[in-house]
Amino acid sequence: MENDITVVDAKDRSRYEAHDAEGTLMGFVDYRLHPGSITFIHAETLPEFRGRGVAGTIATKSLDDARALGLQVKPACPFYQDFLAEHTEYADLVKAAQE
Repeated sequence: MENDITVVDAKDRSRYEAHDAEGTLMGFVDYRLHPGSITFIHAETLPEFRGRGVAGTIATKSLDDARALGLQVKPACPFYQDFLAEHTEYADLVKAAQE
């Protein structure tokens, strides 16, 4: 199905990856993990998958994971900065990063 998106934390590559039902890479976000925080560096959706909500799905999964792990988020990536500005339910994750 075209809209099936699975997001996994590819820890060995320090990035979250989105794959379609066939396992094809759709997009990713690179991150750096620090004690108590995670910095999202660069998000990219592969051209043939743009406009399908891939980046937003990755952002939601990665931010939910950050919350579950008790990590503060540092959004170095412009996409994450915009996403967090629009999705205020994640505002608590970036408070310490802005101080």
